[in-house]
Amino acid sequence: MSIIEAKNLCFTYGINTPFEKKAVKDINLSVNEGEVIGLIGHTGSGKSTFAQMLNGLIRPTSGQVLLDGRDIWENPKEIRKIRFRVGMVFQYPEYQLFDETVYKDISFGPRNKGMNGDEIDKTVRKAAKFVGLSDKLLQKSPFDLSGGEKRRAAIAGVIAMDPDVLVLDEPTAGLDPKGRDLLLAQIMQYHNERKNTIFIVSHSMEDISRIADRIMVMNKGNLEMFDTPRKVFSEVEKLESMGLRVPQVTKIMMLLREKGYDIPDGILTVEQALYEVVNLLKREGKL
Repeated sequence: MSIIEAKNLCFTYGINTPFEKKAVKDINLSVNEGEVIGLIGHTGSGKSTFAQMLNGLIRPTSGQVLLDGRDIWENPKEIRKIRFRVGMVFQYPEYQLFDETVYKDISFGPRNKGMNGDEIDKTVRKAAKFVGLSDKLLQKSPFDLSGGEKRRAAIAGVIAMDPDVLVLDEPTAGLDPKGRDLLLAQIMQYHNERKNTIFIVSHSMEDISRIADRIMVMNKGNLEMFDTPRKVFSEVEKLESMGLRVPQVTKIMMLLREKGYDIPDGILTVEQALYEVVNLLKREGKL
């Protein structure tokens, strides 16, 4: 069942000025409940502009964003309610932290949503647990946390609002590999429990290939592809023409296949590659 749709969605910056730029051009798509959508594209492709239209931070120049079949701008006075249902985590979300303790920061959204004391406490602790923050850290100032802890605290603040759709703009930007993998695992654990819809904007093809059900590929404001990771990353030349690349392991497996090795296409992860290489060695009597 579709939860969010874009219909002829467009956005132009600086209309009627010398700096006018069409950032998003006539996008049409439908996303189902519970899907994880990867959003990739070169810098300036319109990814973040599109993401910010999903919860009304930016109003479309033309076209519509539909949530459960209704235009989110049908009643502009109700747009605040939309932002509780479609939560947005910006790139470097730690800059969104502002309150005197981590607990108060995470509780800001639930409090404004109208929850009571006990309900707020339960929600805050559940959100903190999802992102791996201990009760001890909840009492600290958010500005005393490490970089990774700040990132998790900011994401917990959005999760605490229990959105039906969660939009994450480069959530792992600037993190080391260990911190990136941990945060993605926590996001996916949350998704597996909550069964909500997630959009993840990312420059990491490896991350997107592992977690996305479908991938949006944007280029110069256009939606060039919207399909499964296997199908998207099979379009190597098309992606490279847009300044994008396939996951490194996919590229390696493709090169081996070009050399004549009997390896299937569509390999996206190291685990899949290892399985196929071991099988190949067994077939050739080398293992």
